[in-house]
Amino acid sequence: MECRLTTTFRSRITARIGRAYLSRIQKYGIGPSTIRLLPDDLLMMMRRDGLDPVDKLARTRAKRPVSKVSLPFGMDAWVVSGYEESKAVLGSADGFSTDFAHLATNAGVAAEQSPGGLGFNDPPVHTRLRRILTPEFTMRRLRRLTPRIDAIIEERLDAMAASPGPVDLVQAFALPIPSLTICELLGVPYEDRHDFQKLAMDRFDLFGDATAPFGAMSESLEYFRGVVEAQRKNPGDGLLGMIVREHGDDVDDEELAGLADGVLTGGFETTASTIALGSLVLLRDRDVFDRIRTDDTAVAPFVEEALRYLSAVQIAFPRFARRDMEIGGVTIPRGDMVLCSLSGANRDASYVEDDGRFDLDRVPSASHLAFGHGIHRCVGAELARMELRAAYPALVRRFPGMRLAVSPQELSFRKVSIVYGIESLPVHLR
Repeated sequence: MECRLTTTFRSRITARIGRAYLSRIQKYGIGPSTIRLLPDDLLMMMRRDGLDPVDKLARTRAKRPVSKVSLPFGMDAWVVSGYEESKAVLGSADGFSTDFAHLATNAGVAAEQSPGGLGFNDPPVHTRLRRILTPEFTMRRLRRLTPRIDAIIEERLDAMAASPGPVDLVQAFALPIPSLTICELLGVPYEDRHDFQKLAMDRFDLFGDATAPFGAMSESLEYFRGVVEAQRKNPGDGLLGMIVREHGDDVDDEELAGLADGVLTGGFETTASTIALGSLVLLRDRDVFDRIRTDDTAVAPFVEEALRYLSAVQIAFPRFARRDMEIGGVTIPRGDMVLCSLSGANRDASYVEDDGRFDLDRVPSASHLAFGHGIHRCVGAELARMELRAAYPALVRRFPGMRLAVSPQELSFRKVSIVYGIESLPVHLR
């Protein structure tokens, strides 16, 4: 007699196998061998054709801005690539959760591995932590960083000018600026900046080495626990020291380490990638290059269009439906995971006309989603803008004859990643 599995038992088996598979990814990382198991409908959000999202993302958005994706072993997720649809998901804190417990359950990850911070918490925990962190990111407090940001940029430009040959803008310019700025913001030693880069980058590149994203989170949190311990004993003038002085034991060490990790995650590689990719935009369009070099009023519009056009952060934090939710006329069942494509939403033709073109004079009818939307919108958005508005004009004014040192076809971009980036950007400065 043929043995047949019941639907319930089959679901339990496939779920268990799926969790085991994702746990293996957590332990060993995602490489070419495991990436093949992920459906192309999911990978399309993390791939690019140069600076542009792949064509398949645009075609999918035009047909189904909310589309179901079947993951390995019977698991499902939803890809949201339309502007209004993404905004609806990101703006509904009561309809969608980012609590790490959901991710832990679906990925077979220990709940203790939660990085904490704002991104993986729901209200009321999120509300309390954001209320503590937000005052440190007001323009009044951020202005104290302006002289230091300008000095960091000038130091990097001086070092580049002293180089005898071609310079890699990624290593020499894009990475150090946010790294050193975050060191200044948090009040941690500058000599730790190389650790900062590794801690932040390991969790985003899906073709990384053996270090998986959750392992990188754990390593980062361990580092920040040490920083927090030092700040408890002797609070400095940075963000962590200010929080310790103003809130004391109202914020415990784990929460404070999580907030610091969130600042690193949200403010380092995202800004570094945008600086590098935006520099490429300038190098390939001489008219835009010259306007940024000669016209102060063009800098802020350039930054906003670069944020929209580049969308370095390609996917928002995963959301999980708290109940059956209707988005764009599609019902997303309770408990299902939702992934919003920020690069797709920011290129939606219903949001911006001629969406595939970089237009310095573009005036969109609504804000881009490069920093997210709703209660989880990036708390450091203004700091990122400060860095970008300072970095771009300083670069082109210092080196007005700068040009690519290789052909555009030789440039190497990150293949599959949550945060998109270019591996190197070699230039002749003169």
